[in-house]
Amino acid sequence: MAKSANQKQKLLYLLQILNGQTDEEHPLSVPQLCEKLAAYGIEAERKSIYDDLEQLRQFGVEIELIRGKNGGYYVPERTFQLAELKLLVDSVQASKFITHKKSMELIKKLEGLTSIHQAQKLRRQVFVAGRIKSMNESVYYNIDYIHEAINAEKQIGFRYYEYTVQKERRYRHDGQEYHISPFALVWDDENYYMVGYDAAAGRLKHYRVDKMTGIRLLDAAREGDESFRRLDTAAYSRKMFSMFAGEEETVHLRFSENLIGVVLDRFGKDITVFPREKGSFEVYVKVALSPQFYGWLFAFGDDVKILSPQSAIDGMTELLDRTKAQYK
Repeated sequence: MAKSANQKQKLLYLLQILNGQTDEEHPLSVPQLCEKLAAYGIEAERKSIYDDLEQLRQFGVEIELIRGKNGGYYVPERTFQLAELKLLVDSVQASKFITHKKSMELIKKLEGLTSIHQAQKLRRQVFVAGRIKSMNESVYYNIDYIHEAINAEKQIGFRYYEYTVQKERRYRHDGQEYHISPFALVWDDENYYMVGYDAAAGRLKHYRVDKMTGIRLLDAAREGDESFRRLDTAAYSRKMFSMFAGEEETVHLRFSENLIGVVLDRFGKDITVFPREKGSFEVYVKVALSPQFYGWLFAFGDDVKILSPQSAIDGMTELLDRTKAQYK
C-alpha cells in the first residue's frame, strides 16, 4: 500500500485519538482506529497499528486492551482522573471572582484533559449562568500580575475602585495610583485579597483583587519585609472577618456546644476550647472588631455571648441599638 503524504504524523494522530476518544467504557478496535486515522487522510494497515501501539507503550503511554465483542484499546489513566476534573470544574464554577465568560473558557480547557465521552459528564455539572459572578474580566490576569511582582520582589501600581448606587465605578483617592508592595494573596469569603505593605501608612493593608485595575510592575524594590515576616497570614485572614478592618482585640466568647464545628471552621483547630457546664464552651480569639464580626455573632442568636473585653460588648450593643432604632 502506498503511503499517504502525512504518514510521519500517524503516531501523533493515533495518540490524539486514544487520548481524546477512548476510555474504559469506550475502547476502539484496530479497524475503528484505522477508520479514525483515515478521517485525517492517513491510510493504515492493521499490522502497522499493532506496531504503533507497541511503540507508544514503549514510549510510556499506558494503553489497555479489552478483549471480546465490542472490545478494543483505550487509555485508562490520564494526568487527572474524572473525579479530580469534576472537583476542578466545581471550584471554577463556584468562584465568584472568575467571570462567567472566563469560567466557560476554563471548563472547556478542563474538558480537553479527558475523553470526549467523559467530558460530557463534566458538562452536565456546569450550572454557572445563574451565579453572581465578578464583573471584572481582568481579575483573572490581575492575579498573575501580582504573583509576578511578588516573585520579582517589586512594588506595583494600580487604581482601586468601588461601585456607586448607579452601578458605576468610583475610584478611591480621586483616581490616584496606589503604590503598594505585594506579599501574598488571601482567599476569604469567595473573594481574593492582596496583602501588601503601604509605605505611606507604614503598615500592611489588604485590597480586593477584583476592584484593582491598571496593575503595572514598578521598578521600585518591595518594602515592608519585616512587617510581613511577623505576619501569620492564616491568622490574619481568620481575624479580619470578610477582610474588613477594625480594632484588633482578643475576645472572650461563650458558645453553645452545638456550634463547636462552626467555631473550628472559622478559627481553626489550633484554638484552645474550654468546656463549660450546661452544654457550652468558651474560647479566646483575636479578631478585628467590626460590624461584620458582630453580624457573624448575631446570626447565632442566644447561642453565643461576648464575655470580654468591655469594648467588644459595647460595640455589639451599640450596633444592636442602631439597628433596632431603624425599625421604630
